[in-house]
Amino acid sequence: MISWIYLGIAVLFETSVAISAGNAQGFTRLWWTVATLVSGAIATFFLSLSLLEFDVGVGYSIWTSAAGVGVVILGALFFGERLSRKKLLGISLVIGGVIGLHLSGAA
Repeated sequence: MISWIYLGIAVLFETSVAISAGNAQGFTRLWWTVATLVSGAIATFFLSLSLLEFDVGVGYSIWTSAAGVGVVILGALFFGERLSRKKLLGISLVIGGVIGLHLSGAA
């Protein structure tokens, strides 16, 4: 159970990496750059803790997939990005894949 908490924290910080990196504008904005690097380190740390129980392929796939979905949703909610039917279909497929990985009994 604790591995899921670690993975959830890793997902939150990985989502923060994407948002910060987008605002860092090629690492030309100092504080967004710092936020990107610190968030990345924290995300990787918690991912490594979750991988003590998850298979690497399953844990990493869930981590990147959930963070990707989070970034798309946050982009739509806070940055005016369009959430099209194709994006919603993609999100649904990703969620289905994550559920399939979880049901594989890997953790």
